[in-house]
Amino acid sequence: MSDTTIPNLILIGMPGSGKTTLGRRLAADYGRPFVDTDLTIEHDQGRSLQAIMDTGGPDALRQAEESALLALDCRGSVVATGGSAVYSHAGMTALADKGLRIFLNVPPETLRARVGCGSGRGLLMRPGQDFDALLEERLPLYRRYADITVECGNGSEDESYQALKRQLAHLPGWRPS
Repeated sequence: MSDTTIPNLILIGMPGSGKTTLGRRLAADYGRPFVDTDLTIEHDQGRSLQAIMDTGGPDALRQAEESALLALDCRGSVVATGGSAVYSHAGMTALADKGLRIFLNVPPETLRARVGCGSGRGLLMRPGQDFDALLEERLPLYRRYADITVECGNGSEDESYQALKRQLAHLPGWRPS
């Protein structure tokens, strides 16, 4: 099966859920390209996500993220999206046409331990909003847009990776190389 007939696997979830870490590992093990939309945005903008937020505010980052999602042009790839990708209905709809959207669901205490307060990460948070409120706001969006949900639990990276692989085992073209 050629890469043009294999859908992308598009990882969505909160910052700290493992989208980039598990995505890179999955791409390597399956012999597929890896795309990180946060890195795409930083490359296209010539600055970090935090710098985009600092100079243009949340709307500038949302616009850059939506543009990156709409412009995504790959097949048979593993794609890690930014945690705030779910704020763009147009972007998430476009991603549905490009592959399977996989929500990496990680318990709040694990996310907090991994991300802390999130300062310097370019997190789209309203003034005064804390990480728990951000999670509460985004969780319904992740669930709405997910084609597949992987329950990662409080386990190690390897346990999360094995849970992800079990979900992919039935998909044509997604067998380890």
